[in-house]
Amino acid sequence: MQRAELIHQIKTKRSCLCVGLDPDVDKLPKHLLEEEDPIYEFNCAIIDATADHCVGFKPNTAFYEAYGLSGINSLEKTIKYIKANYPDHFLIADAKRGDIGNTSSMYAKAFFNRLNCDAITVAPYMGEDSVKPFLQFDNKWAIVLGLTSNEGSKDVQQLSLNGKPLYLEVMQRVAKWGTTENLMFVVGATKAQMLRDIRSVLPDHFLLVPGVGAQGGSLEEVFENGANKDTGLLINLSRQIIFAGNGEDFAERAAEQALIIKGQMQKYIHG
Repeated sequence: MQRAELIHQIKTKRSCLCVGLDPDVDKLPKHLLEEEDPIYEFNCAIIDATADHCVGFKPNTAFYEAYGLSGINSLEKTIKYIKANYPDHFLIADAKRGDIGNTSSMYAKAFFNRLNCDAITVAPYMGEDSVKPFLQFDNKWAIVLGLTSNEGSKDVQQLSLNGKPLYLEVMQRVAKWGTTENLMFVVGATKAQMLRDIRSVLPDHFLLVPGVGAQGGSLEEVFENGANKDTGLLINLSRQIIFAGNGEDFAERAAEQALIIKGQMQKYIHG
């Protein structure tokens, strides 16, 4: 997906919501457990219920890999379902890959060619040659970990390097490896005050922002500190939406939550 297409979707829907598809069999509505593929059935229902209110979907691959081959099959079917029925939605594989060049090339082929995802999350710790392979595909994106929302981000990411936070130095260096057309960054909503510093040095890049809702991040603070002229944000919510209900009306409850979040976003997003 091209940057202009993503911006158009955000402005048309007045939403930058990305729904995280992180299924946990232990939390699925019990009636779905009778299905041949409960994860797939759950995902399809959530996708259909929330598609009008979001611009993207983000399956976290760990929630599929945990179930072995059947989980991988559920992931592949889910991605095909999104591409067949909602081709204008931005599809992110939250896989946090990153390895030596030839291995990263294979990861890129797996997620971009085989699965046809629009983007993949990438860890930058191994340097430029581990990220570059993900930037060689037309209309595909690498979403590089910048400043994450977990408590442990202070252990490494927030260390000082020559008087500057390490995460800021990393993001500035990584930004030179790609462009605003193929490179985004993950910035956690729980670090909203730090978004202002990030925006001061990276004014045009899109940011994927997890951590709103269940992790305590403020939607208002994210927009105030992180939005740019194109909005420039994809705000991901998972548990708050997909597990809003656990009965037979779980999809309706998910739709209600997605609509609430979209409504909160609309005052910040202008067509």
